Amino acid sequence: MHLGRTTLSKFLLQQLRDIPDGNDLGALLVDVAAAIKTISAMTAKGALGGYLGDLDQRNVQGEVQKKLDVLANDTMIRHCEWGGLLAAMASEENEQPLPIPADCSRGPFLLVFDPLDGSSNTDVNVSVGTIFSVLRHRGGADGDPADFLLPGHEQVAAGYAIYGPATMLVLTVGKGTHGFTLDREIGNFILTHPVMRIPADTGEFAINTSNVRFWEAPVHRYVSECQAGRSGPRGRDFNMRWIASMVAEVHRILVRGGVFLYPRDTRDPAKPGRLRLLYEASPISLLVEQAGGAASTGRQRLLEVQPTALHQRVPVILGSRNEVQRIERYHVEHDSGIDRPFVSPLFNERSLFRPEALPS
Repeated sequence: MHLGRTTLSKFLLQQLRDIPDGNDLGALLVDVAAAIKTISAMTAKGALGGYLGDLDQRNVQGEVQKKLDVLANDTMIRHCEWGGLLAAMASEENEQPLPIPADCSRGPFLLVFDPLDGSSNTDVNVSVGTIFSVLRHRGGADGDPADFLLPGHEQVAAGYAIYGPATMLVLTVGKGTHGFTLDREIGNFILTHPVMRIPADTGEFAINTSNVRFWEAPVHRYVSECQAGRSGPRGRDFNMRWIASMVAEVHRILVRGGVFLYPRDTRDPAKPGRLRLLYEASPISLLVEQAGGAASTGRQRLLEVQPTALHQRVPVILGSRNEVQRIERYHVEHDSGIDRPFVSPLFNERSLFRPEALPS
C-alpha cells in the first residue's frame, strides 16, 4: 500500500479478498463512508447551515437531542438502508431496531451505530464523531433485537469518524487498525495512518474527575497514584485529559497512547456503566485491541461481554495495555480484599503491601 495514494475502496478490496461476503462488506463500508462525508459537511457548516442547537425532544436514553443528532441519524439510515447489504440497523437514537424498508433488498449484515458521539460539544466547536459496528446476521426475523445481542469479538468490522480540523475514518476489518483522511478536493478517504499502534506504556490518562465521589476504590487508587506523580508510588508524572467526546479521546490514544476511563460508579444502580456496549464500547474496543491496546470493564475483557439488551451500558477502561492491566489488577485486589490505601512514597507498588505484613 502506498501512503497517501491508497483510497478506501482500494484498501477494502485488498483487505477483504479472502473474507466470506467480502465484496458485500466492502460495499457496506463504502456506504457508511458516504454517510460520514455527508455528516462531515453538516458539522463543518455548523451555525451557517442552521445545524446547531437543541431539539425539544429526548432520545431513548432520556438525553436532550441536538439537531445534529437527528440529522446524522437520518443520514446514516438513508445512505445504508437501500443497498441490499443489511438485514436491519440499530442506533443510539432509536429505541427499537430499524427494519429495512419493504421495497429494498435484504443483505447478510447488521449495522449498529452512534450517529454523533459527543454531540454536546457541537455548539462549542469541539471534535465529535460517528461510531459504527458491523455484525453478521444469523437469519432471525428482520429487526429482532435478539439478533444484535452478540459479543464484540463477533464483529466483522468496526470504526469511527472524527470530525475535527480534518475528517478522519478509522477502521478495522480484523486485520489491524487503519486511519484514512478525507481529501475534500477529490471526495475520497485516503490511507494516511496505516497499522496504527498504541504504545504499551503511557503518561496520560483521561477521566471525568467531577464524578470522583461515585468511583469505586480501584479507580480512586489508580487516579490518586497518577496524580501523586513523581513523588508517588508510580515514580513519574502523568498528564490528565478530558474532552467529553469518546471518539476524540480514543483518537488521541490511537495516535500517541494513553488510557481512557469511564468506570463503573454508584450514581444509578440500574446503570453500572455509562457507555453503550453495542454501538460505543464494542466497536471502539475492537479498534483498540487491533492496535495492540486493551479494553476492559475493569473486571472482564470488553469484547467478551455478552449483551443482554440493545441499549445496555457498561464500564469502559481502554488504551495502553500495561495501564489497563494495572487497573484490572487493582480491581482484582480490591474484590479479593487485599487492597490497601497507599500511605508511603517509599513503596513503588501498592501491591507490595500484604495483609500478613500489616500491623493488626
